[in-house]
Amino acid sequence: EVQLVESGGGLVQAGGSLKLSCAASGFTFDDYAIGWFRQAPGKEREEVSCISTSDSSTYYADSVKGRFTLSRGNTRNILNLQMNSLKPEDTAVYYCYGDSRSCPWDTIYDYWGQGTQVTVSS
Repeated sequence: EVQLVESGGGLVQAGGSLKLSCAASGFTFDDYAIGWFRQAPGKEREEVSCISTSDSSTYYADSVKGRFTLSRGNTRNILNLQMNSLKPEDTAVYYCYGDSRSCPWDTIYDYWGQGTQVTVSS
């Protein structure tokens, strides 16, 4: 059974930082594109970042580029998202995901977790 469990969300002031982590089981990161998307209330899913299976490149949404960093953890099936210089518009539920395609950037995924809330106050 595939499971993705996110952690690390919380409430932070604008300009602050948070580090999200995702622990996966039931599938191997090496065989999937892995990343994060977010969804704010009343809004559609938004891709945040993804590591490609084809060439291990990392992609970021323009809205987070230069502020967020996606990385693999020391343990093989851990995925981290370091978020710096947070803005109120970053407020959303953040989900990690796995997809058999290579970062198609279409907000459609094979697997995703339950999400973790990130709230940035102004």
